[in-house]
Amino acid sequence: ELYPSTTITEAQARLEHLLELRAIGLVTGEAGSGKTTVCRKLSASLHPGLYRVFYIPLSTGNIMDMYKSIGWELGLPTERNRAAAFRAIRTEITRLTLETGQRPVLIIDEAHHLRNEILEDLRLLTNYRMDSENRLCLLLVGLTELRRRLAMAVHESLAQRIVVRYHLTGLTREEVSEYLTHRLRLVGCELPLFEPPAIEAIFQDTQGRVRKINTLAHYALTSGAIDKAKTITAEHVRMAREEITP
Repeated sequence: ELYPSTTITEAQARLEHLLELRAIGLVTGEAGSGKTTVCRKLSASLHPGLYRVFYIPLSTGNIMDMYKSIGWELGLPTERNRAAAFRAIRTEITRLTLETGQRPVLIIDEAHHLRNEILEDLRLLTNYRMDSENRLCLLLVGLTELRRRLAMAVHESLAQRIVVRYHLTGLTREEVSEYLTHRLRLVGCELPLFEPPAIEAIFQDTQGRVRKINTLAHYALTSGAIDKAKTITAEHVRMAREEITP
C-alpha cells in the first residue's frame, strides 16, 4: 500500500491529465524520490482493456537496443535496421489504436541515460501530424539532470512537445512521521516506536527521500532491537547512519 504523500498525489493527478491528452510527459526527481513507484502505481491503475502500457527500464543502449525493447513489449519480430524497426512500431501503435481501441502508453524509466539520437527518435515516434489526435502517450522518467538536458538547444523540438512536467520532492517533516507510522501499521505495529527527535534526525539525514528513509529506519530499528529498547531514539538513528555510511 502506497503512502499518499503530497508529491505522489500531485504526480498522479498530472499523469492522469497526460493520459487524457495522449502526449509527452516528464517526471523527474532525485534518486530514491519515488519515480519508479509512481510509474508502477500508474500502470496498475489503468484498465487493461483501455490502455496498453509498455514499460522500458533499461535506457543505456543505442537506438536499435531501444527499438528492440519496445518491439519486444509490442510482440513484434526483431527488425534488422533502424528504419524498419521504426515503421513496425508505428504500424503496431496505429493498429492498437484503431483496431482494438487501446491507448498505447510508453514509459521509459532512467531516461537520463538516453542518448541524444534516441530522444529525437522518440519525438518522431509520437509525431502523428496527419491525425486528429495523438496515438501514443510517452512518459520520460529520470533524475533531475534530465530536465537540464532537455533545456539544451538540441532538444528544443522535444521540449516544446512536453505538455506535463513534474518534479518529485521529498516528504515533509510531518509526512516523514506519518510515513513511518504507515509503514509500521503495514506490519501490524500500532505503537509509536520512533521518538520525535529520532524522526527529526531521519528527516534531516534523508531530506524526505523515501528510499533513504526506509534504509535508515530499518537500521535504526535493528539498533534498537539489539539494545532491547522500547522506542527508537536519535542515538539509534545516529548509529544507523554510521553503519550505512561508506
